[in-house]
Amino acid sequence: MIKTSPMDVPAGDVELHELIVNKLIYSVAAREERAGPRDWFLATTLAVRDRIIDRWRLCNAAIADEGRKQVCYLSMEFLIGRLLGDALGNLGMTDQVRRVLAGLEVNLDEVLGQEPDAALGNGGLGRLAACFMDSMSSLGIPAIGYGIRYEHGLFRQLVREGQQQEVPEDWLSLGNPWEFERSSVTYDVGFGGHVAQAADGQLEWVPGETVRAIAYDTPVVGWRGRWVNTLRLWSARATDPLHLDAFNSGDHVGAQLARVRAEAISRVLYPGDDSPAGQELRLRQEYFFASASLQDMIRRHVRLHGDILTLADKISVQLNDTHPAVGVAELMRLLVDVHELEWEKAWEISRATFSYTNHTLMPEALESWPVPLMERLLPRNMQIIYMINGRHLEAARADGAGDALLSAVSLIDEHHGRRVRMGHLAFIGSHKVNGVSALHTGLMKTTVFAELNRVCPGRITNKTNGITFRRWLLRANPGLTQLIVDTIGPRVLDDPERLADLVPYARDAAFQQEFAAQRQVAKQALVRVVQERIGVQLDPHALFDVQIKRIHEYKRQLLNILHTVWLYNAMRAQPTSPWVPRAKIFAGKAAPSYRQAKLIIRLANDVARVVNSDPTVRGLLKVAFLPNYNVTLAESIIPAADLSEQISTAGLEASGTGNMKFALNGALTIGTLDGANVEISERVGLDNIFIFGLEAGPASVLRRDGYDARAAMAASDDLSGVLEAISSGVFSPGEPDRYKGLVEGLLAHDHFLVTADFDSYVRAQRHVATRWSSPSDWWRSAVLNTANVAWFSSDRTIQEYAGEIWQVRAAPLD
Repeated sequence: MIKTSPMDVPAGDVELHELIVNKLIYSVAAREERAGPRDWFLATTLAVRDRIIDRWRLCNAAIADEGRKQVCYLSMEFLIGRLLGDALGNLGMTDQVRRVLAGLEVNLDEVLGQEPDAALGNGGLGRLAACFMDSMSSLGIPAIGYGIRYEHGLFRQLVREGQQQEVPEDWLSLGNPWEFERSSVTYDVGFGGHVAQAADGQLEWVPGETVRAIAYDTPVVGWRGRWVNTLRLWSARATDPLHLDAFNSGDHVGAQLARVRAEAISRVLYPGDDSPAGQELRLRQEYFFASASLQDMIRRHVRLHGDILTLADKISVQLNDTHPAVGVAELMRLLVDVHELEWEKAWEISRATFSYTNHTLMPEALESWPVPLMERLLPRNMQIIYMINGRHLEAARADGAGDALLSAVSLIDEHHGRRVRMGHLAFIGSHKVNGVSALHTGLMKTTVFAELNRVCPGRITNKTNGITFRRWLLRANPGLTQLIVDTIGPRVLDDPERLADLVPYARDAAFQQEFAAQRQVAKQALVRVVQERIGVQLDPHALFDVQIKRIHEYKRQLLNILHTVWLYNAMRAQPTSPWVPRAKIFAGKAAPSYRQAKLIIRLANDVARVVNSDPTVRGLLKVAFLPNYNVTLAESIIPAADLSEQISTAGLEASGTGNMKFALNGALTIGTLDGANVEISERVGLDNIFIFGLEAGPASVLRRDGYDARAAMAASDDLSGVLEAISSGVFSPGEPDRYKGLVEGLLAHDHFLVTADFDSYVRAQRHVATRWSSPSDWWRSAVLNTANVAWFSSDRTIQEYAGEIWQVRAAPLD
């Protein structure tokens, strides 16, 4: 019972108290006096979920009754993190639930900590999808997100003896109170088999294997709780899970092979693809969720609107990268084979339905599949791809394209063992193709899609990425949020553009001190997290220099590590210099088969071990690699960061969204003019960001024409000293040659221009230290970063998609 006088308790609190206790008793089957934190988490979640469901039903009814066009967002990843705190914030219930639980002698923060991060994504692609789902709900744009319900996600990252190890992420082992299994919403997805011709001449695919897709729905509640959309994830089941005769005859393993094969589809995100079996599983995943999602859209459309010919008027499908690109061929199969439309009409509807977001400028990162694999696994889809390609090439030839151009724009790459270019398929099959930053979109037109842009002019457009401020400021940094509200008023909570009202306070010494004080609170909290997780004690007054993102050579964590070694060498060589205390903080996962990225993780940990145990640097430099990076860890790190490392090779990062999250929270960026860094620098001002290194054009030329890293090393004593220390075993004394191959490889073929940008990066880091040494200058820049990044709200991005690509109107929000 509530421990305060009834006269002091708001009626709403009494009602919520009763609801939570009833959920605890009747849904969790726990007794109040013996309930643990997990029990209270379940009871609280179920009570909050009840508040969402009524609105969810009303929103779904409004879509049906009013005939509203709906966005269908197809993505292999939805990195949604924990949902309870997000839902409480969007519903405006955080303080109320905290009071009610306190009356039950339960701590809300402990309850929130019981929820595992949903293991449905890996990095920026999945977090972008999550931010977009939040914004579509907050803006009242009818939408449904489609993906896969991964049982184990990517993996849980452990670091043992400095090395990444992967173990399953068992986030569903205790159940998920947010999801609803829709046992009546199932679809059969075929693989293999053959294509037959019926008596009437109609082609029919006869699959050799069928897997059942079962829907699991999660409500996505928007700001103020006024609109709720749906995240629908598919779980794979065998249609014949157990061959009983084989089981009874003693073949207990063989009897379950069909089940194991089917359910592997929804086990793990991005299974290793360095083997034929791994490639096949990835393709099975992509087709499985694309087919189930399209079947679901069509069934719902026919039920609500009757006429398949109006599909593009009522549904807009966004392909988030190339993973769902096979959906272009699948929709054509459904329209032509199942709904018996003429090819040209089906193609008109299909192209009007699809739009495609590209996320990479690296040709090797654009998916392609071997033609023999496609022909074996998806024979009818492969026929359709050939038909799409034939008509596409005929049209290009009619417009004057020569053989070289036709080869470049063909859906079939004939030069690398015959492969289906999935980026080309998504491009040809969509009415709009968008990049995710101004620089990226411009480069798309001249690099990866240069030839397609020639034969399909006007199709490429830009939609610079954004982030949801509700998660990355209000939820992640409540102290700074309260300071902002106290300073410029509560309207900023609904209108991020109001952040610009902070600009006059950037030079206000009192406000700077309050801003810095909030950062200090966040840093103290992160210090505790680091101590608990890896046993490293950081100085909360040091400059927190942070790089948290997927480990990849183009993101250049290695460049950051080289600077760390340079700092270490310099501090020991010049002990009397006035060094700025600095904490280098890293986090991120490497793909299990990406050996070079995993070696970089090991180097970071080896450098940390040596630096952190060396008394000669007097604690001025600490290095921390935090394992198992996820959304929840990011929410602890980002509010505490002073310096945001966005140091990818210019021209290779499509956008980035971590750069936006850091800037929103007042961290200063050190980065190349790459991705959205360009637009961030334009908005915060070049005086409030640290730009270094080659720009995209010169970097591209250098990478194309060849670059002599050995000459760069010979010309730089700083660089040569760092590489010599690493190569000679200073950081791996038990195995002196551990990093010799890494250094030799870097000098032989520095594809990502780490050595080319090293000296410029070190100079920029010196400017960082100088600025940090002048607190008034630093905090002025920090405030201006927060004040000037409102444009990077995902609400703005989604409004642009809705108006210019999807042609979807928002529902009225009451």
